Amino acid sequence: MEESFPVAEIDVGCHPRGYRIDKTATPLNRYTRWELNDNGMWSNPVPVCFDALPEDGWMKCTGFDW
Repeated sequence: MEESFPVAEIDVGCHPRGYRIDKTATPLNRYTRWELNDNGMWSNPVPVCFDALPEDGWMKCTGFDW
């Protein structure tokens, strides 16, 4: 199982409930909530505020292909 981190330690990462953080992205893409389909594909991103993000269970990533 991958190591998980608290939200405060994430610069670029994702959460299994469909959230992404990318502090290097434009403001609208910084904190987003996505729909996850049955194949594990991410779609229909919606910007969210930092306070809406889950506090724990984050995985660090190297970047996203927006």
